Amino acid sequence: MSEPHLSTQSVNRAPLAFGEFVALIAAMMALTALGIDSMLPALPAIGDSLGVTEPNHRQFVITAFLLGFAFAQLIYGPLSDRFGRRPVLVIALVSYVFTSALAAISGSFELLLVARAAMGASAAGARVVTVALVRDCFAGRAMARVMSLAFIVFMAAPVFAPAFGQGVLAAGGSWRMIFWGVAVVSALVVAWFWLRMPETLAPGSRQSLQPSRIAADYALVMRDRGAVGYTIAAALLSGGLFGFIGSVQQIMEVVFGRPELLTLVFAAVAGTMAIGSFLNSRIVMRVGTRRISHTALSALILFAAIHLAIAFSGHETLWTFAILQALMMASFGLATSNFSAMAMERMGEIAGTASSLQGFVSTLGGALIGAQIGQSFDGTTVPLYTGFLAMGVLALVAVAVAEKGRLFRPS
Repeated sequence: MSEPHLSTQSVNRAPLAFGEFVALIAAMMALTALGIDSMLPALPAIGDSLGVTEPNHRQFVITAFLLGFAFAQLIYGPLSDRFGRRPVLVIALVSYVFTSALAAISGSFELLLVARAAMGASAAGARVVTVALVRDCFAGRAMARVMSLAFIVFMAAPVFAPAFGQGVLAAGGSWRMIFWGVAVVSALVVAWFWLRMPETLAPGSRQSLQPSRIAADYALVMRDRGAVGYTIAAALLSGGLFGFIGSVQQIMEVVFGRPELLTLVFAAVAGTMAIGSFLNSRIVMRVGTRRISHTALSALILFAAIHLAIAFSGHETLWTFAILQALMMASFGLATSNFSAMAMERMGEIAGTASSLQGFVSTLGGALIGAQIGQSFDGTTVPLYTGFLAMGVLALVAVAVAEKGRLFRPS
């Protein structure tokens, strides 16, 4: 593949007013979090309604979404590089509306899992194409700043989505109403995107759908040391995050006996991720993506080690759980906001294909790791923080390999 594919040049200018551009990107990204996190308070009700007798099996509602999300990303990237960002994203978002409705009317647990996988496959378009869309307009530290700002708005979904789900249940509504709510919000985002966002991929930059071309672009991504290393690191950290999401409802119910506080604790933890991303957006242009993300990853490992020691000692309390998890998530937000930008640094003209392959690896790896962590739940927080610590250390190894051992360098 020719050298121009490696260009990092960009106009560094949004096609809309900058604030609206960031908000729209964040809204599209937030649909994924909304589809996952709003379900958490309803998992016991879903299990009771559809005859799920094993509590750990309720986590499959989350896992099915993530698996569909992972595999579909391989499709959206090449399609968006060929036909443009706008038509592919519209189709994906419309599909998300209809698959949310299918989940709402599911009459069996098996059908619900199929619908959830289809929801994930639809949401994958929002993940892949929005990252490619941002890369069309920004590069390097500027892209990291945009992604951090979008992540701040994006994190409103984990803060408010569980509250929405719990509110529906508290008002006497069925868990099915949660899915209908997701469908309505998704329809509004589709309309906003359709009316306001222009095409960002220049006609001259469009790629063919020939298998040889796609394979060559995938090979180009796989030959880039930074792209591979930071994608693997993101997958490993995502495994810890997905393990937390899958098991947090059971932790609040079984370990602490306070299921009614799930929404509050989850919102506090998610809020620190937003704070981390906001801090990143303020300092990344001066400090640099590498110094920030490597420091944040080191902090995450430290907090995970402290938390695991507390869990092993038997002195875990709701306060230690919430505070240390919040510190870990702040570190997670600082690290992963920059990992995504660094993985895309040299992928300018194949942004869609690169984003799809990186998203597939990070999501599938994270989903499988997270499922293993979640299914290991034994009535304590030990499996969760064993997983977090192990994934943090392995992520640091991946980053060190990507950087040839030169951590914390300015650029």
